[in-house]
Amino acid sequence: MRPARAEDAAELAVLSRPFVRSGALRERPAPLYAVHAADFLVAQAPGCPVEGAVGLRVYPAGPREGGGAVGVLYNFCVAGHRQGYGVGAGLLRAALATARARSLGALFTATTGGGDLFVQYGFAPTTARSAPTSWVESLDPRRNARILSTVL
Repeated sequence: MRPARAEDAAELAVLSRPFVRSGALRERPAPLYAVHAADFLVAQAPGCPVEGAVGLRVYPAGPREGGGAVGVLYNFCVAGHRQGYGVGAGLLRAALATARARSLGALFTATTGGGDLFVQYGFAPTTARSAPTSWVESLDPRRNARILSTVL
């Protein structure tokens, strides 16, 4: 696992494309990945394309959230040929370690799938009321995503 760089943007867009087509992720153009590269951790074997990625965006606590800053995991995806080999678990562990190192109080994510990996790592269903307001307002209600969170 390593932090993403702006030059990874095109590979992040390509990696995400199948998940966008399936409805699991929102489409983000490569320039947006470049602007937000600092949010991402990537899994990449030497000499290979990026095989997995997860974004971690930090939100300062608002009046509704109380406490300290929290994080949101987003755009979590693993290339189809690498699923089932621990790439996603490695990314999630790295994201959790990064969140703890930044002293975040909690992590949130939204998923259109079962969220089994998140649940294995302590995430549980929660309400939108406990999540960062601006992030919740950015969610597309047509996607019918479930919000999960874990306290760090």
